[in-house]
Amino acid sequence: MVTLIVSTTADAASIGPASALLAMPGWLPGPSLQEIPSFKNGEVRLLKQDTSIISEDHLDKRWEVLTGEVVEETIFLSRHTAVSNRPSLTVHPIGVPHLRDDEIPPQGGKPGWAAPPSPRIGAWLRLLKTIANSHNLIPEFEVTLEATHHGPVINSPTMFVEIGSTEEHWKRQDAAQVVASVGLIWEGLGLGGGVKAGDWKRVAEMMVITKFFLALEADIMHLGIWILFGHDGVWVGHLLSGYALPMEDPGKSNAQGDAKDIGGTWKHAINVAYEVTKSAFPSGEVLAHLDQNEFQKLAEKGHHRVPERAEHKDWQA
Repeated sequence: MVTLIVSTTADAASIGPASALLAMPGWLPGPSLQEIPSFKNGEVRLLKQDTSIISEDHLDKRWEVLTGEVVEETIFLSRHTAVSNRPSLTVHPIGVPHLRDDEIPPQGGKPGWAAPPSPRIGAWLRLLKTIANSHNLIPEFEVTLEATHHGPVINSPTMFVEIGSTEEHWKRQDAAQVVASVGLIWEGLGLGGGVKAGDWKRVAEMMVITKFFLALEADIMHLGIWILFGHDGVWVGHLLSGYALPMEDPGKSNAQGDAKDIGGTWKHAINVAYEVTKSAFPSGEVLAHLDQNEFQKLAEKGHHRVPERAEHKDWQA
């Protein structure tokens, strides 16, 4: 089984870290995947495509068909954009589980779908902050966990590692090195001979946390991330923002309604996030954390009351 790293020459924040990583020892040329060159180092495979990072679906299955190697996880290198233009280093899972079948995903993926989250997300978020701090990128750069969004479609546990938020930051070599050659990927995957960070297979009887941040302001969300996920031994699944939990008024009086009265795709989005998180952490226990106050604000837009307790199989919210 192999780890697949995906980069693109069309994105400075992607090819920068990829080039820094390939400058490290141990890399050899690999087979081309439909004209996409590859490189290999131990159990790690790196693809260097020329198209958009979200335009190539099913890369894990295509790699397996080409080589016979099963892809255990996929890591995409990409740029991050933000209205604030603040320099940032981010990680996040992917998917658009809130979209209806008749909606077109604006940035890849398919409606109602989410990829299994990489089990490494929590550990790598903490490692990224430690490495960025040691290389004096903090406080200039914010290190944070983003909510689940966009594609491409893929079946293996996946995460994006991104540099933000402007062209100036995307081209920063110090940020590229922190992400790749002297930092997160090289160390996190144990390419230098150390222990891999966030290796779920090595952990027995640990707890998995799936955290749902619901429409929080940026500063509050940032604080909440580090309160919940800033400690060793905390494992992270999907995060669903308020826009990914759309609620609709069915057109009747719902002042005393319960969850079954609230329309929209919010329940489907939670169910999908739960199921794929569970699949990414075999034998783990999934907890869904919801901010009751923020969830109530979403519901009030449709004049609903959120019930104190809603149950789904073996998770409770």
